[in-house]
Amino acid sequence: MMTDRRPGRSFKTLTSSETSGEPNALIRRLEGLESLGTDAKAWLAGIEEAAFSVPARTDLIAEGDAPDGLVVILEGMACRFKLRPGGARQITAYLIPGDLCNLDLALRPRMDHAIATLSPCRVARLDFEALSHLSGDLDIVTRAMRRAALVDDAILREWLVNVGSRSAIRRIAHLFCELLMRFRAVGLARGDSYELPVSQLDLAETTGLSTVHVNRTLQELKRQGLIELRARSLMIRNLARLQTLGEFDAGYLSLGEPIA
Repeated sequence: MMTDRRPGRSFKTLTSSETSGEPNALIRRLEGLESLGTDAKAWLAGIEEAAFSVPARTDLIAEGDAPDGLVVILEGMACRFKLRPGGARQITAYLIPGDLCNLDLALRPRMDHAIATLSPCRVARLDFEALSHLSGDLDIVTRAMRRAALVDDAILREWLVNVGSRSAIRRIAHLFCELLMRFRAVGLARGDSYELPVSQLDLAETTGLSTVHVNRTLQELKRQGLIELRARSLMIRNLARLQTLGEFDAGYLSLGEPIA
């Protein structure tokens, strides 16, 4: 469970278009969905000026909060979750660098779920009003963000299938394949390996399994030579077999050529 349930601290808001060096994770994510021009990339690079660090296991947004800006993950890993009255948690999404935490919630009065860090993160908040006034060449940014939100919806549907109808080993195999493709899309995978700062309890709260069942399933995946887990990282040893086992088809992630 969370070790820090405090509400997220104040966020610095982006209102200018400062530029930085290498493309940040948000630029890499959106470039996979739309062809971004120079002005759009420069505007998105400005989020580095609004970024700051948040410790692991800390709430970024609490359920019931009134959203006052779009939260972007630049480094680290976070999650969406719901808490049941007794305190049990269901994780409904993993958020990796380049992910937008709450784009559509600009139209809602309150958050219907919470968002928390799983690892130390760098985040930034974009002002909703600033986004609504983007025009001309910069309007492509809001369109790309909308497409990213549609991909998030597709991921949620796939997770529903995972929890609702796949066996334990297929659930975890599918999740590991999905995360590899998402990390690759933002340049954060090393071959078939990536950082995975989640505990077995996190995986249990994601897949609807007990921690004992998660442990047994991970051991079986290791025994079959499909994965290798080390401290905070995952190596997929046989991607083709893991994809077959997890019934994984990456089409829902929209990782093809961006729309011109």
